[in-house]
Amino acid sequence: MRHKVAGRGFGRNAHQRKALLRCLVTSLIEHLKIETTAAKAKEAKRMAERIITLGRRGDLHSRRIALSRIPNNRIITKLFTEIAPKITRTSGYLRLVKTRLRAGDSADMAILEFADYDLLKPEKKEKKEKKEEKKKEEKKEEKKESKKKKTKEEKKEG
Repeated sequence: MRHKVAGRGFGRNAHQRKALLRCLVTSLIEHLKIETTAAKAKEAKRMAERIITLGRRGDLHSRRIALSRIPNNRIITKLFTEIAPKITRTSGYLRLVKTRLRAGDSADMAILEFADYDLLKPEKKEKKEKKEEKKKEEKKEEKKESKKKKTKEEKKEG
């Protein structure tokens, strides 16, 4: 019997398990949504919820605790400055949605994402604006090149 044994082992030793969960939580904070097996998603959710709570506190001690759990300064900075201020919930920051069975081994797959994913994801308008600016610049360059060609042709003829 498994009395007082919490968590899943994943058939790995403690160091490998810790590294796996760190990587999953890092990817979750970086991309705001990940797809993994349901069991790994449930364990990553436990760890991520605790770190997001630290991010909502926002003080120096919480930041240092978060860095001890996930030693990636860029990810923790993103959590504390961009993600945590936008979260209004007191708990239940993440959502786990079971999606499919993996083709190779029929493992249950799940998507782990922020419950407020729509509020947190970067807006596509910025990307569209950048693309439009690039197109305008390319058109201006093409016009300049065509004018140069016309002037060269006129000089040859004249």
